[in-house]
Amino acid sequence: MGSCCTPDGSCSTNTVEVTTATAVADTTATVYAVSGMTCGHCKTAITNSVSALDGVITVDVDIAGGRVTVTTGGEPDDAAIAAAVDDAGYELTGRA
Repeated sequence: MGSCCTPDGSCSTNTVEVTTATAVADTTATVYAVSGMTCGHCKTAITNSVSALDGVITVDVDIAGGRVTVTTGGEPDDAAIAAAVDDAGYELTGRA
């Protein structure tokens, strides 16, 4: 009585929720200014290139504003993000 464990020995408490909440709390959204973006292809190319980096959770491209918001687990690697944008054929001009 009073135990959180089921008869088969597994725990019935929901630790996944706690882990998810912790992971979300440790993310950082950083906005970068990117030049040369003009269309949907630009958005796809940058999203695919930057999303492939370790630690990147989401990429949001605002073509009209010339901004790319990158959400990472912890601090972003600006040099790696700039290189990924460059590989896609665009220029990251700095943090917005």
